[in-house]
Amino acid sequence: MIIQILLLILGFAMLVKGADWFVEGSSGVARKLGIPQLVVGLTIVAMGTSAPEAAVSITAALKDSAEIAIGNVVGSNILNILIILGITAVIVPVAIQKSTLFIEIPYMIAITVVLIFLGMTGAKVSRLEGVLLWVLFLAYLGYLVVLAKKNKEEDREVNTATWKLIIFAIVGLAFIILGSNVTVDSATAIAEKIGISDRFIGLTIVALGTSLPELMTSVTAAIKGNADIAIGNIVGSNIFNILFILGSTALITPIPYAASFVTDGIIAVAAGVLLWISVLRKLELRRFWGVVMLLGYVAYFIYLLNL
Repeated sequence: MIIQILLLILGFAMLVKGADWFVEGSSGVARKLGIPQLVVGLTIVAMGTSAPEAAVSITAALKDSAEIAIGNVVGSNILNILIILGITAVIVPVAIQKSTLFIEIPYMIAITVVLIFLGMTGAKVSRLEGVLLWVLFLAYLGYLVVLAKKNKEEDREVNTATWKLIIFAIVGLAFIILGSNVTVDSATAIAEKIGISDRFIGLTIVALGTSLPELMTSVTAAIKGNADIAIGNIVGSNIFNILFILGSTALITPIPYAASFVTDGIIAVAAGVLLWISVLRKLELRRFWGVVMLLGYVAYFIYLLNL
């Protein structure tokens, strides 16, 4: 058991460091190309910080631990909003772009509802439904391309050489892939030894571990005044988690969707609605709402413990 716990910690460390290098390398290249901060947050940073979820979910599905795949994504999306944005807002109020309020957050809520519907209709996310998720993902990318063209920025000075940034990104991706294998294997072994379900492990321990890059990125971005990246990272990451990660996983192998995940999906929708309501009037996520989000996660965790 101790060895498995140490391996789990090692896996998380590799995921966090790998995501850090991947984000640093890829976002550095993007800044050199003059891509707007909001778009960097919604795409490159969001995808980079979601890479652990992608690697873990796909690895889990291939190893017949599908409940970890679904639980990891749904659990991460809940945790991203209630814990990460909650903590970030308590540290410093976070401003939000109008496009994020009126387009990206509603889209995130809508695709979460779509996921619940897909899970309820066939008790699984099939390959054909994986194609649907990918179509919705491509539509999202198309929107971001339009957004980038409308908000083109001047090239930003980045001191690190381009070839070094590319190496950072590649090495970071390698760490993510290796760390995901270690994480899934150790988390599954711990679940078996303790006698708890893959669902609980996926929704809590693995979700927290794979969300550490989002936590570090959002808190750091907010403190440095890069609010567009702070909220854009979370919203973009949640969209990426559902559409790309579960879409890609379903294309590889159909993902069983247990009826119990419907409740978790509804909570994910509720978290998205709470985020939307909290920033609707002031275009800013304030400390009060950060506290509300943190209390909401405490209530959700107590619910999980009582299953």
